[in-house]
Amino acid sequence: MIPNMTTFVVAATESQGNVLLEYLNQGGWMMYVILTVSLFGVAMFLERAFSLYILCRLNSKSFVARIVSHLENRRFREAIDATEVASRHPLVAVIKAGLIRSNRREKEIERAMENEMLSAIPMLQKRVAIMAVLANIATLLGLLGTIFGLISAFSSVAAASAAERQEALAGGISQAMYTTAFGISVAVPLLIFHHLLSKRVESVLMEMEGGATSILVALTGVRGDSGTDGRAQR
Repeated sequence: MIPNMTTFVVAATESQGNVLLEYLNQGGWMMYVILTVSLFGVAMFLERAFSLYILCRLNSKSFVARIVSHLENRRFREAIDATEVASRHPLVAVIKAGLIRSNRREKEIERAMENEMLSAIPMLQKRVAIMAVLANIATLLGLLGTIFGLISAFSSVAAASAAERQEALAGGISQAMYTTAFGISVAVPLLIFHHLLSKRVESVLMEMEGGATSILVALTGVRGDSGTDGRAQR
């Protein structure tokens, strides 16, 4: 029973591989160029998705609320220690930059946090725009393959005998349609990947800006209360 099942799975896999190879061959050499573009796109998406969704994973609301609570109770050391989390979310570095300068002027704190935010933007947006470029390239390669297929079809028709013209024309047009279909089939997922990554980058940026504002307000409030207390004592 098990050997037969294994044989069936292997045969099905080989059959699917042969169908894919036949599909690529029928579309001509341009199909392999489009396939290369798709492999690059998938590899980039997996790398960026892992970085943005896994490495930058952070419950920003809970994280900011915990630090604000420490600041309101003037537990500055605990607030700094709370930034030691296992996440590469840029909000962590932004808040830490502000906390370690909590005894300086408000302008210096704000400038330090802004610098961290600006340095984080290129890291977040890295290779995301390439996904859209690859989608456009796949579409254009599909159209280029279509043109080559049509040129091949009409060239074959011109050189073929009357009996062979219909078959030659059908073969060339078939090759042209294969490249168009494959180019669009590659471009659509790449555009979806670009949208997902862009929305994630936008979400991280909003979390970073909102969290930085909350911490800056909390630090300003604590420093203001300290100044008021000092004036009252005097």
